[in-house]
Amino acid sequence: MNENQLHEEENLEIDLLELISVLFRKWWLIAMAAIMGAAVMMAVTIFLISPKYESNTILYILNTSTNATSMADLQIGTELTEDFTVIATSKPVIDGAIEIIKEQEGITFTRKDILGMLDVTNENGTRILEIKATSTNPEYACIVANAVAEETATRMAEIMKSDPPTTVERAEVAQEPVSPSLMKNTILGFLIGAMLVCGVLVVQYILNDTIKTEEQVAKYLDVPTLAVIPFVKERDRKHEEVKRLKAAKNRK
Repeated sequence: MNENQLHEEENLEIDLLELISVLFRKWWLIAMAAIMGAAVMMAVTIFLISPKYESNTILYILNTSTNATSMADLQIGTELTEDFTVIATSKPVIDGAIEIIKEQEGITFTRKDILGMLDVTNENGTRILEIKATSTNPEYACIVANAVAEETATRMAEIMKSDPPTTVERAEVAQEPVSPSLMKNTILGFLIGAMLVCGVLVVQYILNDTIKTEEQVAKYLDVPTLAVIPFVKERDRKHEEVKRLKAAKNRK
């Protein structure tokens, strides 16, 4: 490695302490951007994002015609739960749920509407099937969850030629939205605002190749420093002049 390559690598080095010092000196700018980011995200969350409500119903899957204490029966119940998870989102079940809602509530949904609201989950190792529906209308979420659960139980009894799953808990109309989270989005906006400004300052620091200190003169130019002219802000200069004038008056 020749001397020029070494010199280029030294020029590419980033002084972390100096970089931290630059960020520290611009703390007011970072804080301002963070506050603005938090304010923007808060406004977006309150005025532009529609709150969503969630209702869920729980089905318990176990063939009651067999001995519930049998390990084989328990294993079968667990496997059936996985089958129910697939069947609960099948077209026949969704179409049946649409008919139930139309007959009972007089509301017409499409398959796309139902599937967009629906989330069917089964916790591993259990025979619990949870059917969730999420919507900007809390009543719609409740109606869809109950209708899908009812149709799922009916269809599974027909397909498996066995007892239908037991409804442990029916869906209720949610009183509070599950999303968006005002606190979470506000904190996220705060962090994004701060990170954006820090990123801009870091890029500016990296791209700024001007020599600012006598140490940098010796390091990059390899020449001794003969003189140093301090930089004095205009405000500080005027302040010093006022102090000198006051001192001169006092001596008189």
